[in-house]
Amino acid sequence: MFADRAKIFIRSGKGGDGHVSFRRELYVPCGGPDGGDGGRGGDIIFQVDDGLNTLSEFRHIRKYAAKDGEPGGKKRCHGKDGEDLIIKVPEGTVITDFESGKVIADMSGENRREVILKGGKGGQGNMHYATPTMQAPKYAQPGQPAQELWVQLELKVIADVGLVGFPNVGKSTLLSRVSNARPKIANYHFTTLNPHLGVVDLDGDNGFVMADIPGLIEGASEGIGLGHDFLRHIERTRVLVHVVDAASTEGRDPVEDIKTINKELENYNQELLNRPQIIAANKVDVIYGEDENPVDRIREAFQDQGIPVYPISAVSGQGVKELLYAISDLLKTVDQTPVIFEKEFDLSTLSVASLPYSVERTEDGLFVVEGPRIEKMLGYTNLESEKGFRFFQKFLKENGILEELEKAGIQEGDTVRMYGLEFDYYR
Repeated sequence: MFADRAKIFIRSGKGGDGHVSFRRELYVPCGGPDGGDGGRGGDIIFQVDDGLNTLSEFRHIRKYAAKDGEPGGKKRCHGKDGEDLIIKVPEGTVITDFESGKVIADMSGENRREVILKGGKGGQGNMHYATPTMQAPKYAQPGQPAQELWVQLELKVIADVGLVGFPNVGKSTLLSRVSNARPKIANYHFTTLNPHLGVVDLDGDNGFVMADIPGLIEGASEGIGLGHDFLRHIERTRVLVHVVDAASTEGRDPVEDIKTINKELENYNQELLNRPQIIAANKVDVIYGEDENPVDRIREAFQDQGIPVYPISAVSGQGVKELLYAISDLLKTVDQTPVIFEKEFDLSTLSVASLPYSVERTEDGLFVVEGPRIEKMLGYTNLESEKGFRFFQKFLKENGILEELEKAGIQEGDTVRMYGLEFDYYR
């Protein structure tokens, strides 16, 4: 089974906690603080692997976590940094935030390696907190929390030319004839369930990469069949080649087929209609009768749109050479800049300050403050130390929580609850 989309959970490493300890040596009865710093948490890194062409690995493993940093030790020993986790993906993989659908990174072109989630910074040991008035601090800084996120991986094929058309019109046959690709070919619908790429070499001209996009059907843009799975691969192509059954061997009208496919492209992404198009009128070797030539009818239907039509037979090779050189000439006129999806998701929103919280007053007059921002902050703050409690007070003020409590009507002496912590409010 071809896999071109996967949902996975990623988590960077937590920073190691700083250590609290004091020198205890012979003849040094009052040694100073010597607690070491915690190690940095590991990063989550995505890297392109040219040996991969599907996302099938992610069907079996859905959760990926980097190593946490080790805590600091005595004698100023620094905790070991957590090991980074490198996740290898095929070129063309687009990483998006699962909830919002916004692009985090596009692993294409020159973007071969990118840090997606940074590991938490290690906490400082108590050796950093000695002052003239506090020579024996019993406080060390906890390590910063890890970052975590559900992401969607989507593989979007990178090709110069995309072959589009209804099932069983001869796209796979054409690709196998003109390139080194060997797609499965048979006379039934949806033989191709995944895109195939082939390199087309031309004598005396530039070659190009051609992709056989699986057969589209009416309603594909609405997700009918495997519509969205197929359509996503067209987004990177520079030129679209409509392959149609000019002989109507299955009773379909080739003109209506092209109009239907273009409608689905427009519904999915209107910009796709701006891509240059060529029509390959296939199966001309089985056109019989002395009636109107269907190729002429196709030309007449699309001449106003400036779409050229090339009669071919993918089986016999008739007209194929002319088609390939026409595609090559058209590619020379289009923008050669690769289609790279721009970043939309701001990873800084994963910081504690960006997380939500709520302030509510209960019927018995208790003020309850909850939410991910509060829970994360309490997780890395040592409230038992004087310095930790000062940090806690500063956090409440800078994050607007005190202001929200005052808006809710809090008075001096009222009780505030934050998960397992309760304290009385005083200005």
